[in-house]
Amino acid sequence: MTSKQTGDKWLGELLRGHPVRFHNAFRMSQEIFFDLLGTLEQNHGLQGSRRTASREVLAITLYVLSHNECIRKASERFQHSTETASRYFSVGIRALVRLAEVVIVPEEGYFDSTPPEIAEDTRYMPFFKDCIGAIDGTHVHANVPVKNQVPYIGRHGTTTQNIMAACDFNMCFTFAMTGWEGSAHDSRIFNFAISDPKYRFPHPPRGKFYLVDAGYPLQRGYIKPFPDTRYHLPDFARGNRPVEGLKEIFNQSHSSLRSVIERTFGVWKKKWAILRDMPSYSFTKQKRIVLATIALHNFIRRHPSRIDPDFRESETISTGVRVDTQMQSGTCIDTAGGVEEMIALRDSIAQQLYESRR
Repeated sequence: MTSKQTGDKWLGELLRGHPVRFHNAFRMSQEIFFDLLGTLEQNHGLQGSRRTASREVLAITLYVLSHNECIRKASERFQHSTETASRYFSVGIRALVRLAEVVIVPEEGYFDSTPPEIAEDTRYMPFFKDCIGAIDGTHVHANVPVKNQVPYIGRHGTTTQNIMAACDFNMCFTFAMTGWEGSAHDSRIFNFAISDPKYRFPHPPRGKFYLVDAGYPLQRGYIKPFPDTRYHLPDFARGNRPVEGLKEIFNQSHSSLRSVIERTFGVWKKKWAILRDMPSYSFTKQKRIVLATIALHNFIRRHPSRIDPDFRESETISTGVRVDTQMQSGTCIDTAGGVEEMIALRDSIAQQLYESRR
């Protein structure tokens, strides 16, 4: 590696350069990069070496995640051997996974009041004032040996890992479970997540609830749409038939509000190209990469600067567009506690929505 444009020189040029150029390279602003670097150095074990600064280690990691560049190309860009670039990428991923433990959680006090995105929107207030977020699953490409592929083949015929996630209305992930086979049903992953304390799922306080789709059970703290009724927003947009009756009015509002999880998935996958075509790392490392990118997503979104074009673009997209998930076929049997309580709450919200539109 004999280029005079070393990786650290290139990074320094970008740090002093135009914000758009830096964002195109690392999917964040210079200000967020410096704050992320400080957080990882001070709290999560990010270190460089005698010859390589920690800022370059972070830059290599972000470069690979952002562009899904192979280690060979990253080594050429940063003028390190492939072994060195690979080692630094692993160091960066480990630090980001440690960060994930503290940022993929609800913000302090979030469950204590109505989210401002609901409180300030007359479409949802006061009907959904006790809603704290949305839950759904999404698929990320998985690179699995041929002999192990069958369980990982998802609904589109490709190998994936099924990710279950919860998000708040600020488009931040508050929970993520990675590593499930692409063929696993959402309700199965959900039941594992909420039943075992080791996963640290943020259970809704009494009186609060998440929005879920038809693939999940109806139980205390989780409200899904009315069955056998139009639900997805494109279904309401097509044709000339108006929204009619309690159930359709509720389902339309439920779908509109729950679309926050779809937009959150959309921003996350758009930022980190590695999620769309995972390299042939060990499956354990593939799971860590997913967690690392979710941690980055939350860190960027919660940064005080609030300057990110990917999030800004998503905020201007009509919530009538379904981004990335779809309802699974079949009926989920509701066997958990609180079914009657949630049915009564759903009926009450539907009645209030119906009367507000008369």
